[in-house]
Amino acid sequence: MDFLTEEAAIGTVEAWIEKLFECKPLTEGEVKQLCDKAKDVLTDESNVQPVQCPVTICGDIHGQFHDLMELFRIGGKAPDTNYLFMGDYVDRGYYSNESSS
Repeated sequence: MDFLTEEAAIGTVEAWIEKLFECKPLTEGEVKQLCDKAKDVLTDESNVQPVQCPVTICGDIHGQFHDLMELFRIGGKAPDTNYLFMGDYVDRGYYSNESSS
């Protein structure tokens, strides 16, 4: 992927993040593109990642988007705040996969 394509992809993802912060849902196509991008990133990265201090350690959010937004409201948005999430991202219940992919 060339520089301009990667830059455009980053701008698109940032626009989606802003849309989510406004509590506006992504379209099915946008979710598919986001999942494909996440898959590419996770495939290329090591399964052990260094974590820079300071870091905010969070418990299991059970995939609930509103809980994630509250954590960002209190602790600050990434990448201004480093987060380490413990536990799974998907769980049971009505809001079980709001923040999972």
